[in-house]
Amino acid sequence: MMDGPRVETGRAFELVRQRIITLALAPGSAVNDQRLATELELPLAPVQEALKLLAHEHLVRIHPRYGAYVADVNASDLGQLSELRVELEGLAAALAARRATRDDLEVLDAIGQEQISADDPDPRRLFDRDHRFHVAVAAAARNDYLAQSLERFFGQSLRLWYLVLPQLDFLAGAVHKHVDLTGAIRAGDAEAAEEIMREHVRDFYGQVRALLGARDDTGPPRSDRRGKGSGDR
Repeated sequence: MMDGPRVETGRAFELVRQRIITLALAPGSAVNDQRLATELELPLAPVQEALKLLAHEHLVRIHPRYGAYVADVNASDLGQLSELRVELEGLAAALAARRATRDDLEVLDAIGQEQISADDPDPRRLFDRDHRFHVAVAAAARNDYLAQSLERFFGQSLRLWYLVLPQLDFLAGAVHKHVDLTGAIRAGDAEAAEEIMREHVRDFYGQVRALLGARDDTGPPRSDRRGKGSGDR
């Protein structure tokens, strides 16, 4: 009897999380849970539960008096996120080189071929392919906790990347790193796989950091500026 509510909460979590990380729900904005439930065609209870779970992911902030707000996007978070992802992605690549199966390699090859053959400059689809590659590497590492941590930090990073999405013209070049990384994993060279991945992640964050630094304003107003929006609930 509990499967239905859990499934609905899980669906609400994924749908709301996607809206937050793609900035469809603006950072700092009040969340009208009833309106959100109507838009998602879900009961109110699972949406409210999903917001509590997203608060644990630091994507939502719940104020006792003012209700739920989408967490702010701060460029200063980029350095902390990059430190973590460089280490964790490097570890995932090293473990993948030691543990990848034939099926894992086929998945990595398929994503790589899709990236090579794709003639599509749309940054969102480039993001999707890059993300799927990193998820496949994490899956090949055979460590569920590591994969879950990487996905969490990816979601938090993605909101920063969406701020400069139109300028991310270097994403297409990531395929070359992916091909090299797949080769190192196939060869079982954990040291090379780790270094390639670490360099790949460092380079990406470095370029995003440069783009954010060039912006006059790195985000919307902070969510603790109450008043407007708090009456939305």
